[in-house]
Amino acid sequence: MRIEYNFGLDRVDLPVFSVEATEGANKLFTLATLVLNVLSSRGEVSLVFHSPNPDEPPRKIALFQQIMRQSPKKPDFEYEDGEAGSLGGVHFRWLNIRSSGGRV
Repeated sequence: MRIEYNFGLDRVDLPVFSVEATEGANKLFTLATLVLNVLSSRGEVSLVFHSPNPDEPPRKIALFQQIMRQSPKKPDFEYEDGEAGSLGGVHFRWLNIRSSGGRV
C-alpha cells in the first residue's frame, strides 16, 4: 500500500517515520539524509523499523546509526530505544533520535 500526502513539519510535535527493515542499505542512506534535514529544523525524530524477520530491525538500526556517525556535520545524537515487539507476524523496534544541542 502506498499513501502520499503533504504535511508541514511545523504542524507536528514530533516527526515520525516508518522504515521497512527488509530494505537495503541504500534506503538507509536516504533515511539518514531525511532525518538529518528534519533534525536541523526540529531537533527530534522518532522512527519505527519493522520486518517479518525478527533479526532485521536491530540490524538495520545499527547500520542506520553507523551511517549517521559518518554525517559531514558530525552532530552529537542521543539515541533512545523505544518499544520493541511484534504484531501480526511483523517485528518492530522504535528509535528516538535527538540532537544533543537541540537542532543540528
